[in-house]
Order: sequence, then structure tokens, then C-alpha cells
Amino acid sequence: MSAIEVVDWSPRWAEQFGAVAAVLHDALADVASARVEHVGSTSVPGLAAKPILDVDVVVDAADASAAVAALESVGYVHRGDLGVAGREAFHAPDDDPRRHVYVCTDGTANVRNHLAVRDVLRRDPDLREAYGSVKRALAADPDMDIDTYLAGKSAVLQQVLEASGAFSEAELAAIRRLNDPIG
Repeated sequence: MSAIEVVDWSPRWAEQFGAVAAVLHDALADVASARVEHVGSTSVPGLAAKPILDVDVVVDAADASAAVAALESVGYVHRGDLGVAGREAFHAPDDDPRRHVYVCTDGTANVRNHLAVRDVLRRDPDLREAYGSVKRALAADPDMDIDTYLAGKSAVLQQVLEASGAFSEAELAAIRRLNDPIG
């Protein structure tokens, strides 16, 4: 079995996100700018994905500390930015569902990237199919590691981001370097 698990899309992911988002919305009630976004492949109906939700809590820069504190108050463990400016990572208080949760500063390239990929793949069946096929092929390799998997998706993600029209050439190049530092 491959070290990377990619499975068929499940409508259950939207339900799981709804439950996670409800808890986060309650915790963030006093953070005026906060919005909770389901991003990543589990947010795209019909797209094969690793069965792990990706959740961005998007806030104005001035509200980032309050959002971090709000998530900590409901059991999330702050892990720092993990080398990505404008993004704070968390360990969830449980694994039901498995999820990655981030507090992200609104307008950053990271947030724009996540939202653009989600939105383009939701509306473009050809790119969605191409992306899903690449992910399945990479995950089929029993020796696949996460860095090679991420790098292997880079070319099709560049096509998705170009289709969004939301990024300059310099931003696309920076994203390409981040996703495929060896390529």
C-alpha cells in the first residue's frame, strides 16, 4: 500500500466540514473578520483526495492573535507558522474528522492560492479530472513520499492557478518554487 492515500470524493466531507465549521464559528464569535473556508481537494465535489479536510480560518491581520487564542480555547494546539508567513497551523483536538486547520491572513498569496484552486476545480471538469488523475497516479506508487507527491502535482496546479487569472507571473513562479523546490 502506498504511503499516500487518495480516495474517491465523498459527500460526507462536506458534512464533516459543516460540523468542524460550526465549532470554529462558535469559538470565533468575537473575531469580527473571521470566516471559515473549506479548501483543498475535499472541498471539490467529484475530486479524488487524501481523506483529510483542509480548513482555513481567514482573518484580517489585526485579528490573527485573537483567532489563534479562540482556536486554542476549544482545544486546538498552535504549531506556529511552519515557515509560511501569514499562516498559523494547528493540531486538532481530535481526529474525527482528520483535518488540517490554519489561521490565515486575508489577501495573502497562500489564501488566494487555496481559494483559487478550489474555485477553478469546482467549475472546470477537465482540470478537475486532470488533477485527480495525477494524484491517483502518484499515490499508486508504493514508495511515494509526501514531498515527491507535492512536487508531482505542481504542473497541473500551475495550470489551475493560471486558469484562475488571479496571480501575476512572479506569484506563479513563487508558488511553483514552493510546491516543487527540486523541479
